[in-house]
Amino acid sequence: MKFSLPSYLKELPTTMDSAILEPSLLTVKAVLIMDNDGERLYAKYYDETYPSVKEQRAFEKNIYNKTHRTDSEIALLEGLTVVYKSSIDLYFYVIGSSHENELMLMAVLNCLFDSLSQMLRKNVEKRALLENMEGLFLAVDEIVDGGVILESDPQQVVHRVALRGDDVPLTEQTVTQVLQSAKEQIKWSLLR
Repeated sequence: MKFSLPSYLKELPTTMDSAILEPSLLTVKAVLIMDNDGERLYAKYYDETYPSVKEQRAFEKNIYNKTHRTDSEIALLEGLTVVYKSSIDLYFYVIGSSHENELMLMAVLNCLFDSLSQMLRKNVEKRALLENMEGLFLAVDEIVDGGVILESDPQQVVHRVALRGDDVPLTEQTVTQVLQSAKEQIKWSLLR
């Protein structure tokens, strides 16, 4: 028994990029946050598209120059899909391949922005962000890991960041935090 393709399938182009056909969990290539001067405040690259800091800075400058004056939310730049959002004096970017689903990238961007908005009490601006960089690092790690999207619900991200923030090693806690922890432990031991 010989198998043959239907005629409508025989007419499909055969030069399609194999990357389109192979599904991958690696969705996000980079997450960037820049200030209103185009300076990097946060950058995390998940692949080797831009292996050196010099190449990353050139790419970031190009992105900023192309997007800081526009009101749109998506751009195709250097063969990459870039979704972005601005807030007061910050620009947030999530970057994926040119074949990536823009809605998935936008979900990551919105989750990051909404998580930071909750963590910073709706004060998403440069000064507040710089004062809370550890929360930003934790939030990005909760949302994306190695380019794979882990979470898109800002409530879950904020909750997990709050839990991880409570697990500060004893050597990094302030005296007040140590005393409060000791009081809690004594209180619970007396109530038993």
